[in-house]
Amino acid sequence: MWKWEQISMDFIIKLPHTPSGCDTIWVIVDRLTKSAHFLAIKENDKMEKLARIYVKEVVSRHGVPISIISDQDARFTSNFRKSLQKSLGTRLDMSTRTIQTLEDMLQACVVDFGNNWETHLLLVEFSYNNSYHTSIKAAPFEALYGRKCRSPICWAEVGDSQLTGPELVHEPTEKIVQIRNRMAAARDRQKSYADKRRKPLEFQVGDKVLLKVSPWKGVICFGKRGKLNPRYIGPFEILKRVGPVAYQLNLPTELDGVHNVFHVSNLKKCLSDETLIVPLDEIR
Repeated sequence: MWKWEQISMDFIIKLPHTPSGCDTIWVIVDRLTKSAHFLAIKENDKMEKLARIYVKEVVSRHGVPISIISDQDARFTSNFRKSLQKSLGTRLDMSTRTIQTLEDMLQACVVDFGNNWETHLLLVEFSYNNSYHTSIKAAPFEALYGRKCRSPICWAEVGDSQLTGPELVHEPTEKIVQIRNRMAAARDRQKSYADKRRKPLEFQVGDKVLLKVSPWKGVICFGKRGKLNPRYIGPFEILKRVGPVAYQLNLPTELDGVHNVFHVSNLKKCLSDETLIVPLDEIR
């Protein structure tokens, strides 16, 4: 196996609509180097558009892969599969579960950035590819290109901001630190699942869950000061499962401005203890 000969693909769907109308992240990962591309698309994009994006972002950079491992998404079980096999000689293998940790991290970043997630997606991709992976004992960038990659964080450290302008350095540096924290949290969650030898928390349609209230910018937060510890509001009914690590909730009209798909780490099973529930008038 060589670099980008065997790749994994998956879609993270039902995200907040960006100004350009994107609501899905197409995740494409090289199974050898773990390097990845995160592409903003629309869930209803036609097959022809996806094929053009695939050729532009993958084939033009890495050549034609020998095999693709993906889930049972209809996009890969119909025309796309046939066209890949016929024109590119690429084999498509199906899997029920792929790139779990990446989906976890990306969902959390979307929560942070709200409907501006598309603007920051390249920084998320850069941060991921430039972060150490225990499975390959290197960062994906280093595994792919054979050398380490300088980060905007390095610009600030060596004084390059004098040349590039402080705003250009400061904002990417801030975002990269934020994204790295999200990545670390995602890996910790996956390690916790593995250590306990159990599956990630799962819910069923119709279950009642509590939603964690967060002080993060752009997310549901308390309107009163002094309430920074994790608290929950609800209960809310689960309408559907969105991918392996997210759920769509039936939110009340008071939360119309909040995207109703949440990562599993922000949910907990509703208990009978009403003291855990925070009234909606305490949040904004």
